[in-house]
Amino acid sequence: MPSATDAARRTMTVLDTGALHAAAVIARCRGCGTETVDGSPCDCVTCRRCHGVVAEDETTDTVRGSIICDRCLDECYWQCGRCDGWNRDGADCGNGCCSADCDSSSCRDDADDRGGLVEDYGYKPSPIFHGVGPLYLGPEIEVDTPPDRDWECAEVAAAHLDDLGYLKNDSTIGGGFEIVAHPMSYAWALEHFPWRMLDALRERGCEATCQTGMHVHVSRAAFVSPAHVYRWMKFIYRNERQVTRLARRSSPQWAAFTSGDRRAVKDYAKGARSQRYRAINTGNADTFELRIFASSLDPRQVKAAFGFAAASVEYTAHLSVREIACAGGWSWPAFVRWLAERPVYAPLSEQLEVLACAC
Repeated sequence: MPSATDAARRTMTVLDTGALHAAAVIARCRGCGTETVDGSPCDCVTCRRCHGVVAEDETTDTVRGSIICDRCLDECYWQCGRCDGWNRDGADCGNGCCSADCDSSSCRDDADDRGGLVEDYGYKPSPIFHGVGPLYLGPEIEVDTPPDRDWECAEVAAAHLDDLGYLKNDSTIGGGFEIVAHPMSYAWALEHFPWRMLDALRERGCEATCQTGMHVHVSRAAFVSPAHVYRWMKFIYRNERQVTRLARRSSPQWAAFTSGDRRAVKDYAKGARSQRYRAINTGNADTFELRIFASSLDPRQVKAAFGFAAASVEYTAHLSVREIACAGGWSWPAFVRWLAERPVYAPLSEQLEVLACAC
């Protein structure tokens, strides 16, 4: 039977522990849930792929020396059956001993749809920004694939994209996938976007059909004021004929120009949200989505789409009332003349010439 002295000692221990916690600053890590005292570090790390914060014991650092969380490892990587090395789906073994098209079950697991290369439609990782802002473009290119080469085409696209983007399922496409790239500046995209990917997909029978589109998200942070948003949207709506010709489609179903939206431009500039399937979708918190473009696997046409998204924002940034009223600032010819003085937009100017809408 415990003595009175033992009971007193236990009571003092409890009181001392309580006093210690009262004096210390107790914090809980939002990533792993670990309690830390007085700012001492926890065991959290950041996944290189999804940039999520997870406990260190829920990761591996064997993927080419990078820290990858277990979820990304399961969904996006395969383990070579010869060297046991982990590799990104769509890529050859980094140790050079097993190719990505190996059919051996010991080399990779193909149980997932298209080997786990194509994410569900709702997949939306944290964005990774490339280039210098504040104007960033977020392209989405829908691609139709031959039924018997679906895996091969997904593998090719994923290998070219690497960490720049990902592939998603889209119910509006009969077969195929949507190529989604992380936000990038226009100048960065011209130099670093995997343009060869488009040619490689076309060579394997992929197509841009009447059922596929291309959307380009434009960062809201690029607009200097609500008045800038108003001028940009007004410019696009006032030039619907030339814009749809450049975009190579007019789509009332997926990218409608409506009289109601034209009248609501001032409201949209102040933060009102439109319906999704409009020429300019204003329903996203951080971007405006230009939905106007037909999809394409021609690098020249894709560069022109990127160029129009960036140039239209830049062009309307500082248009004055005088320029609009007296010099036709909102007119298409004024925009084309402005483009001609800026060689960086040469891909756009060239496509305007090809389409005979450069006047």
